[in-house]
Amino acid sequence: MAISVLDLFSIGIGPSSSHTVGPMRAARLFVQHLDDLGLLTDAHGVRTELFGSLGATGRGHGTPGAVVLGLEANDPATVDAEQADQDIARVAATGELNLAGKHAIRFDTDRDLVLHRRRTLPRHPNAMTLTACTADGRTLLTKTYYSIGGGFVVDEEDAGADRVATGTTEVRHPFATGDELLRRCRETGLSVSGLMLENERAWRDERQTRDSLMEIWTVMRACVAAGLSHEGVLPGGLRVRRRAAAAARSLRAQGDPLGRAMEWTMLYAMAVNEENAAGRRVVTAPTNGAAGIIPAVLHHYVNAVPGADEDGVVRFLLTAGAIGMLFKENASISGAEVGCQGEVGSACSMAAGALAEVLGGSPEQVGNAAEIGMEHNLGLTCDPVGGLVQIPCIERNGMAAVKAVAAARMALRGDGRHHVSLDQVIRTMKQTGADMKSKYKETARGGLAVNIIEC
Repeated sequence: MAISVLDLFSIGIGPSSSHTVGPMRAARLFVQHLDDLGLLTDAHGVRTELFGSLGATGRGHGTPGAVVLGLEANDPATVDAEQADQDIARVAATGELNLAGKHAIRFDTDRDLVLHRRRTLPRHPNAMTLTACTADGRTLLTKTYYSIGGGFVVDEEDAGADRVATGTTEVRHPFATGDELLRRCRETGLSVSGLMLENERAWRDERQTRDSLMEIWTVMRACVAAGLSHEGVLPGGLRVRRRAAAAARSLRAQGDPLGRAMEWTMLYAMAVNEENAAGRRVVTAPTNGAAGIIPAVLHHYVNAVPGADEDGVVRFLLTAGAIGMLFKENASISGAEVGCQGEVGSACSMAAGALAEVLGGSPEQVGNAAEIGMEHNLGLTCDPVGGLVQIPCIERNGMAAVKAVAAARMALRGDGRHHVSLDQVIRTMKQTGADMKSKYKETARGGLAVNIIEC
């Protein structure tokens, strides 16, 4: 499985990996391709059409703005989250866009960004087509991209191949299933994180991998800290109040942080997802809609586990990455494809397995913890009220973080043997997602999204 843990954990901005990060990357890829072909300065206009879930809930997820930023060659990992809103407003106000950061064109956000609320393309529910034209209307380039979850993007040519563009990179200990992963661990005597660390050598040396994962942890910590300090109302029209900062003050006043570790874990997750909902800097883990769970459980490890250290942080993220790869390879982490079980469920499973690893669990106990984390999120719908990543997403991350800790503790009480394997629960999640009606898969046409009155 030639995918790096650093592909799965990427730094970006909220509120959605599939609706914000992916479309920004796709738009940036499009203008880069246009430039590589020598056609950039011939472009007089660019039109973007958003289909399926991107069209249905794109406005609430910030997709039009993300496309604008991508067309100006911004990258989710480096874009200034504070400046981004001003740049989007500038384009809307002036009607001018700096294509690829080099070439000014006229751009009408109402005319040139089309959201098809009920039209879909066949390969994936998150689809977008970009077309560049000359002044006389001649088409220079047309490309269709699919945002397949977690910020991953494939174009029309790659969409039918697989869920992950594997490339040609060969790793030392390849695995495609949970059973293969456990078998590799038994054969080598390596832990899950140890095996993953050796695989990462296919891309970089061990020190670079450790440093990069510590950078991911630094961004996660900064996001939690920001979420615990920012107050006010989240954007988008629902008037959802930020609650993490006030709740944190209350918990500090009560003292005994270790005795209230689970409450803190829940708050850490909510703090991250409040930042995500505000369009701020987050780590996709494995998606933005579920970005709070892994940082929260990692905070739980650092703050509540004696002997926690940087090596443990690296091992945690490596183990979580191994589990996330299994979900991405064999099912989906896209809420638009399988519902929120693919986002919050996958993140809960990843965090549970990772915590079991750093608490001293065997590979079998790690697999057991990951299975428990997903088993009790099966069928979870993606039904964002108002198409915003706020209700029920913020609380859902808090609850899943607590569930992940419980799953790890439960698995460590056993010997790793379990009636349901990780592979079986991943397969069940995929089948459940296929059976789920589209109104429960990030379209805001079912569930809480239609039973809550917007005020």
